[in-house]
Amino acid sequence: MPSPATATAAAAGAPLHRRPCAPRRLVQASSCSLASRALVEPARHAAPAPLLVRRPRPSLAVARAASPDAATGSSRSPASGGQMLVFVPPHPLIKHWVSVLRNEQTPCAVFRSAMAELGRLLIYEACRDWLPTITGEIQTPVAVSSVEFIDPREPVMVVPILRAGLALAENASSILPATKTYHLGLRRDEETLQPSVYLNNLPEKIPEGTRVLVIDPMLATGGTIVAAIDLLVDRGVTSKQIKVVSAVAAPPALQKLSNKFPGLHVYAGMIDSEVDERGYIVPGLGDAGDRSFNT
Repeated sequence: MPSPATATAAAAGAPLHRRPCAPRRLVQASSCSLASRALVEPARHAAPAPLLVRRPRPSLAVARAASPDAATGSSRSPASGGQMLVFVPPHPLIKHWVSVLRNEQTPCAVFRSAMAELGRLLIYEACRDWLPTITGEIQTPVAVSSVEFIDPREPVMVVPILRAGLALAENASSILPATKTYHLGLRRDEETLQPSVYLNNLPEKIPEGTRVLVIDPMLATGGTIVAAIDLLVDRGVTSKQIKVVSAVAAPPALQKLSNKFPGLHVYAGMIDSEVDERGYIVPGLGDAGDRSFNT
């Protein structure tokens, strides 16, 4: 749905022109510790070097900001080329909501609300300089003004991975002026940790150039998120058109994504250091689906 402002401009016959998204610039990466650097320098993270499931301090290349503005997250995102990038936005509210989610004493209703608020902030960051816009002129109560709107003709495709993805994606439609939501249900076998699809609401063919947000709160072993992106690629989407939004990510999942999907961008509230033998992120926040729906 177009925003009220867009509809008003169109109804008034204002000339509107599409404006392409500006590219971002990537600066040479340097090595650091994944677990510690994610806490002390929440700058943009490039794809990790070879990672082990239980290795406590795997290495990660960090794309340093090109300017003071970039360091605070206000610069244009770097162009990754063929490299996967992981972004941990430095906003204190993101840290706050991750902390609420981590607490085992957080009740179900508060947990789900915190997940929704975290999703709102991460989706906002993920869409920076990514959305197509149109420009034109409108009449304000005082004078004519140049304006810029999100182009409603190119809605963002939002794909929450059930169940927990529903909570993280809850505020997507309130942030983005134009969206289409397609649900994807994957279940992980507790013994083999392999995913299986039980619900697939994706269209058979996705229009060329469609921007896709895949919403999955926990990137642990990586099986579920890889299976989800495979389904999108099978329908014509390239990894460079996809952005993954996650509450907490771990090295095994990031390594799988980096190996298979060059150019992918991942936005996470936090990166934890390891995954245990049950496939849970440590320290993590437990089972996000169970805690969101109290089942």
